[in-house]
Amino acid sequence: MNEQIIGIDLGGTRLRVARLDHDMNILDRKEILTRADQGLETTLTRMKELIRESLPTDPNTLISGIGISAPGPSNPNTGVIVAPPNLPGWHNVPIVQILQKEFGFSTYLGNDANVAALAEIARGAARGYRHVIFMTISTGIGGGIVSDGRLLLGKDGLGAEVGHVQMVLEDGRVSTLEKEAAGPALARQAVMQIEAGAVSIMRDMVEGNLSRISGSVVGNAALQGDAVARAIVERAGMLIGLGIVSLLHIFNPEIIVLGGGVSSIGDLLFNPMRAAIERHSIDRSYWDTLQIRQAELGENVSVVGAAALVVTKGGMEDVAAVARKLDKD
Repeated sequence: MNEQIIGIDLGGTRLRVARLDHDMNILDRKEILTRADQGLETTLTRMKELIRESLPTDPNTLISGIGISAPGPSNPNTGVIVAPPNLPGWHNVPIVQILQKEFGFSTYLGNDANVAALAEIARGAARGYRHVIFMTISTGIGGGIVSDGRLLLGKDGLGAEVGHVQMVLEDGRVSTLEKEAAGPALARQAVMQIEAGAVSIMRDMVEGNLSRISGSVVGNAALQGDAVARAIVERAGMLIGLGIVSLLHIFNPEIIVLGGGVSSIGDLLFNPMRAAIERHSIDRSYWDTLQIRQAELGENVSVVGAAALVVTKGGMEDVAAVARKLDKD
């Protein structure tokens, strides 16, 4: 009997459902707009319809489980989506119970960044590694931590929120990595400096409408040599590096995998990040053999990671062993 998996990526903008084989190859993939503003029941109905459309028609094929990648905070232990900020009305939704009742398949829930960490180990940039930290730097900063092959979740499944590492800045203000280095933070800093009189090509890039400045605009301006944008990106890289130093000291990973739109800026962000890591780690043994790589799986990372949830029973089994098995098949 052939077994396959349903992987779901529940995002604030897009809803993706894929059917994958047990090697986590995508066999079928469907995508629609989430339309979260229409409310919980409408989105749930559309999700169920996509799942039905994705089920195999071959009677010799069984679905071994459903994996769900959802924005945090989510509790994988109870199967409840707690309160995602970009899904209005999704407060304490028992999504695992709902789908198991509807379809009868074992179902697993994971925070989107945790799920991405599983995916990058199983099929991406971290294959072959057992001690991994994944960071996504985009509209927010999220993370997933795998220690000795297993996903680190914490008591209620709420661990690994790396974007909320606390830091005290030069002016004595307490902030977080996300508030200082995610895309909206870069945009906010750019607007403040331009409004204060700084000269930047970003004003022309948005035709004078500063409200249109985004993290992407800052990144593109930095790559074109704009001094204001470069300074903002370099500062973000330094702060991300400091955040990583804390993670290195606590978890001692083999590899850091960076995803998300801000990470695509490349060396302008990565060089000050690496410099901060080397300067502020308590010993070079923390970074001497450390690998730092960009994520490989792109927009499929969540559906592949959702499938990995099924294969690893919610991240409780050794994902590195799964990756080794895939390499041998």
